[in-house]
Amino acid sequence: MTAVTAWRADPYTDALRSGRGPLFLRRDDGWLLPLEVERWCEAPDRADRRVLERCRGTVLDIGCGPGRLVAALAAEGRRALGIDISPEAVARTARLGGAALCRSVFASLPAEGRWDTALLIDGNIGIGGDPSALLRRVGQVVGPTGFVIAECASVDVDERCEVRVDDGRGGRAGRDGRDDRAGRDDRGSPDGRSGPDGRSGGGGPGAPFPWARVGTRALARHAERAGWAVSVRWDLAGRHFLELVPRSSAVRR
Repeated sequence: MTAVTAWRADPYTDALRSGRGPLFLRRDDGWLLPLEVERWCEAPDRADRRVLERCRGTVLDIGCGPGRLVAALAAEGRRALGIDISPEAVARTARLGGAALCRSVFASLPAEGRWDTALLIDGNIGIGGDPSALLRRVGQVVGPTGFVIAECASVDVDERCEVRVDDGRGGRAGRDGRDDRAGRDDRGSPDGRSGPDGRSGGGGPGAPFPWARVGTRALARHAERAGWAVSVRWDLAGRHFLELVPRSSAVRR
């Protein structure tokens, strides 16, 4: 089973279909990062709505999951596209009225180089395990005046690791980290916690994939390396966001 096909099977697909967890990213040392499947499958919350208010022009939601943000933008008549490597995530987005493609951010994308806003929400700055490389790729996707809204961890962390998807009950699935979900604890911040007994279920492991977690300071450093500058920072409802603009644009300001 390849990493991508593993993410198209249980338990991730089951979690999206049911709209609930438990679901985790699991390191080999047993550390668990809870994934907020329930929140992803609900309507946008207060923090999400602030993100939507800041979007301008055409919007690309990278790792859109079940599509709450894309659907909300579409309902307002705004042009938005979600990308995700999970067919179930793409199908659920479509059922909500949003447009989505089963595609990695590292693959060829529609309107490449012309998107106005790129979203990396729900910890998706961790895609691929290298935030600087991801942001360089996003720089190729957005237009010359495009910008990024990225969500980061609430703690001061700059971590790269390999993880697996784990439902905490013995079923696991892996992916290559090229595009999709990140997770949060039960307060909505991307912090890692163990489950009730500090371990996951006993099922056979899926393929590991690279992931990253970064706090605001680390994200600012990665952004600078990738040619971006922080224009705005904000916190809301226990979640933390940075707005990034091309460094050349920031200098002109």
